[in-house]
Amino acid sequence: MKTQLRNQLAAFFFFLLPAATVLLAVPGVALAQPAMPELRSLQVGADEGLSAGSQLDFTVEGTPRGQVSLTVRGIPRTIVLKETERGVYEGSYTVRRKDRISENSPIRATLRVRNRSAAANYSFPVGIANASVATPPPAPVAAAVGLKIDRFTVAPVDKIEPGAELRFTLNGAPGGVAEVDIPGVINNLALRETRPGVYEGAYTIRRLDNLSPSQPVVATLRLGDKAVTSTLTQPLITDAKPPVVRNMAPRDGESLPRGAFTSVSGTFDDAGGVGVDPKSVRFMLSGRNVTAETQITPQFFTYRADLAPGRYTADVTAKDMVGNAVRQTWTFDVVAAAAAAAAPTTVPLQITSHTNNATVEGGPVVVRGRTAPGALVDVKVGAVGAIAGLFGLNQNVFAQRIQADAGGNFSFSFAPQFPIPTTRYEVSMTSSKEGMTPTESRLVLFQK
Repeated sequence: MKTQLRNQLAAFFFFLLPAATVLLAVPGVALAQPAMPELRSLQVGADEGLSAGSQLDFTVEGTPRGQVSLTVRGIPRTIVLKETERGVYEGSYTVRRKDRISENSPIRATLRVRNRSAAANYSFPVGIANASVATPPPAPVAAAVGLKIDRFTVAPVDKIEPGAELRFTLNGAPGGVAEVDIPGVINNLALRETRPGVYEGAYTIRRLDNLSPSQPVVATLRLGDKAVTSTLTQPLITDAKPPVVRNMAPRDGESLPRGAFTSVSGTFDDAGGVGVDPKSVRFMLSGRNVTAETQITPQFFTYRADLAPGRYTADVTAKDMVGNAVRQTWTFDVVAAAAAAAAPTTVPLQITSHTNNATVEGGPVVVRGRTAPGALVDVKVGAVGAIAGLFGLNQNVFAQRIQADAGGNFSFSFAPQFPIPTTRYEVSMTSSKEGMTPTESRLVLFQK
């Protein structure tokens, strides 16, 4: 009886074995495979073409909830995009000076979703190398109070120029959110917490950035609903070169007739530096300190007075914002009107429309003057970035030969292509007439 029962049970389980096998195999066949991610499009924008300092903006559309990265031939790093809305990934990259890219550089996009990935090759839009789009001003950031920042530093660069990279480090409370504001350039530059309490980040200077040395660079550290700020106390650049005094007027050794007022002036040029500190400027005229009576800015100085006939020595000293000093001396003569009239062999040349270092509005600038009747006046106008951090502005904007009328009057006008505030216009004029010695005059104007 027992033997018969065991045989029946064995036959029963043997009969169920195929059914069990089928039940176990079904799930493996029925599981759906995850779909392959899909890249649909890539859009590229640029504010200054593909030159150093230009910002490239990338937008990729594809399968949502993934990670997108780009590689561009000539750029030795991967560009990571973030998903800003469903299936739309965005990111930007500022071209560095060492990058070697052109319109023909291929772009490879990779999209990863879970454990699957897709890649596609793209190219830059035709004509992007010549793109130029104005950058909107950054939005202001609200101030806050709260925590403690132990240290805020920057790794200075040798020169402020497009493509140079400013690297910031902030030490403070861990677990917070750190940002940096660079006035006139960028607000809310995010710093990443690389170690507990250590936040690091970098900004690559763009061509149209306008760094003002007089404006503070401020870091903000937020933790919860509290925040604290710290102002950068070191310069952004390793500025070891002193500024230069240019466009002295009157010129060294020049003799000019006595008038109601004589203007003595010059301009400060600290190209690539941090700019001149106007509080450091001192102006002496023949041993007399006339600084309090002199108009002084970070870009120029002008002293006006009724000077008696005689020889004068002008002596100006100044320092830039990091202490580099400059000193410039020169001499000129003021002669009586009768003595000036006794030298008819020199062509007279006088500017009647502007004083030296005057400020001009936007639009065409009209310059008027007076010289000998029928004299020829050769005019050249150059535009120069007048403050540290203003890039891409050093160009000739006007060159022409003009003939004075029967009364000796002449005029000309020039219109700068980009009337950027504080731009310095250096106007050079040479008046000549047969049988007379040519006369040269210079006029410096600043864009408002």
